Amino acid sequence: MKRILLLGGVTEALAIARTLGPQHVYSLAGVGRVPTDLTCEVRVGGYGGAEGLARYMREQHIDVLLDATHPYAAQISGNAALAARACGIECWALRRPVWQPQPGDDWREVADWDELVTALTPFKRPLFTLGKEPLAHLHEIPADQFWTLRALDPYPGNERCKVIGARGPFRIDDERRLFEQQHIDVLISKNSGSSATEPKLEVARERGVPVLILKRPELAEVDRVFWGVGEVLSALENDAEMISNT
Repeated sequence: MKRILLLGGVTEALAIARTLGPQHVYSLAGVGRVPTDLTCEVRVGGYGGAEGLARYMREQHIDVLLDATHPYAAQISGNAALAARACGIECWALRRPVWQPQPGDDWREVADWDELVTALTPFKRPLFTLGKEPLAHLHEIPADQFWTLRALDPYPGNERCKVIGARGPFRIDDERRLFEQQHIDVLISKNSGSSATEPKLEVARERGVPVLILKRPELAEVDRVFWGVGEVLSALENDAEMISNT
C-alpha cells in the first residue's frame, strides 16, 4: 500500500487532500488557514531543506511525493525533487497553467525586482499583489509614488504605502472599487494562474491599466506533471495500491 505526502500551497491541493485517507499526509507551511476537517494526517511546518524532507519521508515510509505548492515556490519544488530522488521514490507535481493575455491587455513581463522598479518609473499609483515581498522595500518608494499593497495578512504601511490584508477569492465588483478608490494606474502581479485572483486582470483590462507580470521561475523536473486536479485524481484512481488507501 502506497503512502502519499502531499505538499500544499495552492487551493487545488486542498481539493486533493479531501480525497485522501488517514494513512496519507497533507503538508502545509503554515502561512494560510489549516483545515481541521480532513481524514488524512495534516502536518504544519517546514522540513529543513531537501535533506530534512528526505529524512522525514524515510522515517514516515512515504512512497510518492506530490508537489502542489505555489508556482513561484521554486526552492520548495526543487527541494521536493531532490528529496524524492534521494529516497528513490517518485515525485509528482501539480502545475497551474499560466494566465494568457486577452485582447485589450497591456502586459509587460519583468524578471526580478530590479526590472520591476525600472518598469514602475512612469507610474504614480501602483497596486502590488505579490504577497509580502514588497514590504522589504517600503523605504525605497519614490517621492512621486503612492503604493497600495495587498497581502494575505495586514502589515504596517507608511506615509506612502497602504497595506491591505485580504484573502481570495476576490469578486470583480470589489476589485473595481479598489482600483477606483486607490486611483490605480498600474497593477503588479505574479502569473499564478489562480481563478480566485484573476478578476483583478479583468478590471485592469476594463480600465486600460498596464500589468507588470513577474516572470514565473523555472521549476525542477519531476517524474509526472499534472495540469489539473482531475488529472491527479485519475492517476490516483488508476493506481490500485493508492486507491485502496484513499
